[in-house]
Amino acid sequence: MSTDQLHLRDAYLRSVRAEVTAVDGDRVALDRTVFYPTGGGQPHDTGLLRWGGGEAAVVDVRKEGDVVWHRLAEGAPVPAVGAEVEGEIDWERRHQLMRTHTALHILCGVIWNEWGVPVTGGNMEPLTARMDFALDPTPEGFGARVEELVAAEIAADRPIEVSFIPRSEAVLDEALIRTKVNLVPESVTEIRVVDIVGLDKQADGGTHVRSTGEVGGVRVVKTESKGRGNKRVRIQVTDG
Repeated sequence: MSTDQLHLRDAYLRSVRAEVTAVDGDRVALDRTVFYPTGGGQPHDTGLLRWGGGEAAVVDVRKEGDVVWHRLAEGAPVPAVGAEVEGEIDWERRHQLMRTHTALHILCGVIWNEWGVPVTGGNMEPLTARMDFALDPTPEGFGARVEELVAAEIAADRPIEVSFIPRSEAVLDEALIRTKVNLVPESVTEIRVVDIVGLDKQADGGTHVRSTGEVGGVRVVKTESKGRGNKRVRIQVTDG
């Protein structure tokens, strides 16, 4: 049975009541979840599962096919198939990741608009991240200029909208793919689109805040070369 990923439509959901559909050792599959599974450069959520007299920490979340598996802490009790459980994410960690992921989209947007180069890679942890760009050479004053542009977009408090479109429409709109290589699996028939209105619109499966102002602040802590035609920007997300 596939898992309904509620966070794809509402990233602000913190808990859910769900049914256990499968158990594999210390891994539990649910019919629906608010836990984000590792993917697209965004780490998985953590949190708790609770059920009739039992409780276990969720320490890893992975998606296999259409099923999301929640790995429980070593030695923790495991609910039985058919049990009703309540899943609750670590909201502070999730919200930090939402702010960070949105900061990366702002970064992508300003660099695309200013220099017209695609993303070649990226990764994030709560409040810290890096993104690589097909940029060569690095323009003079690049880091300071990027920080200035990002700050302006945060101050603009642009709304962020999520929508879903058929893959056939996404293929026609090449601007939705900002990475150098299209990373959307061929098996995906419906594309989730994240739109920072007026700045950046692209296919993306991660969690984001409602507006750019919610990000807080962004510092460019380092820029470095990762080979010919590949430059890395490291950022830190702050409280403003």
